[in-house]
Amino acid sequence: MTDPFRPLDPTEADPSLSETLRAVALPGGGLPEAVARMAHSPVTLQTFLAANARLQESVLPPYDREVVILTVAARNGCDVCITMHSNTFRRLGGDDERLGQALGGPGRDPRIEALRSFTLAMIDRTGAVTDDERDAFLDAGYPAQAALEVALIIGTYTISTFANRLTRA
Repeated sequence: MTDPFRPLDPTEADPSLSETLRAVALPGGGLPEAVARMAHSPVTLQTFLAANARLQESVLPPYDREVVILTVAARNGCDVCITMHSNTFRRLGGDDERLGQALGGPGRDPRIEALRSFTLAMIDRTGAVTDDERDAFLDAGYPAQAALEVALIIGTYTISTFANRLTRA
């Protein structure tokens, strides 16, 4: 059987995606593989990209957003997400020890641990975290708004990780 989610060339994708694909095109006009595969469903790709763009407005700084994304990617086993977001995490100043901690290994950064633990509790309890789990997150210096935004990041990157695994990106 042929690959039902083979990477699409921008010219093969639904015309409704032309502006979207121009915005995410690589130098030379190609597309990142995950995007080229997700383009089989314009609504999925556009919803993910729109939600991801809104994350820039989060009270969580980019570094912390990457911790949440890496936690989701590791939990969901999305190798392409782990690779891409590990690079972003490093560009934002994360070292290998902190990256390992964000991915579930030991570490000494209490904020990463609080954020990672809260993210995992949100995933494992489908949002119904205990008062202690919520309070530990807030006690680490995060505002209540950030807790809701962790839920948004989890949802956004669940779309991405599930789509990437489904399409074999």
